[in-house]
Amino acid sequence: MKNKLFSNLLQKSYFQTSLGKEDSEQQPYQKHFHNLTSGFTLIEVMVVIAMVGILSAIAAPSWLSFVARQRLNKANDSVLAALQDAQRQAKKNKRSYSVSFRTYKEQAQIAIHPTSLEKRKELENYWRELGEEAGVDAEKLLIGTNLDGRNKTKNTVSYGSNYVESKPQTISFNYLGILDTQKDGDSADTSLKFSVAIPKTKTPTKPSDVKRCVVIETLIGGIVTAKNEDCDKYK
Repeated sequence: MKNKLFSNLLQKSYFQTSLGKEDSEQQPYQKHFHNLTSGFTLIEVMVVIAMVGILSAIAAPSWLSFVARQRLNKANDSVLAALQDAQRQAKKNKRSYSVSFRTYKEQAQIAIHPTSLEKRKELENYWRELGEEAGVDAEKLLIGTNLDGRNKTKNTVSYGSNYVESKPQTISFNYLGILDTQKDGDSADTSLKFSVAIPKTKTPTKPSDVKRCVVIETLIGGIVTAKNEDCDKYK
């Protein structure tokens, strides 16, 4: 009986000691948790908001420039792809194919079509917004060419006004996939150039120095791409 009583007292003492130890160990953690959940002061919140505003002001221009350049690259890639597609169609179907450009309701549009449809109503079914397959908002870009009709050129690139809806500008390839000649046998004496540019900030109707271009060289018939000041090297 004495041994059993002693055993019970020993177990009770052990449990009391263990519980007291656990409580003492939990107190620092409970105090730390209370500090974590006590919230922020108004000054701390204002400091964080100020820091976020400063960082946003620094990062925003760079981000916007990056987005604009990406839009520019995608639009230029769409023009290059259209010209290459027209060449393939011309050689495949053994007939002249064209790529036409126009502005419709302030939106740059492009059409890949048989040259024979150039002045027919059926051409309306071929028009699509430039870069739509790549999600490009062409309204935020300036589009220009040195074209003046079909495979004819001017001395300079004009933006927007030279390929209005009533007079689309056209690049045509014959059944061999090279630049087609006019009915009178004449062809462009300078490279055919299509340019996409970011508008100037203060004068959005004029192009900035940030531009991309696709150039068809008349002497060898090759298609090349360039950017910025390199676009002006092709004559």
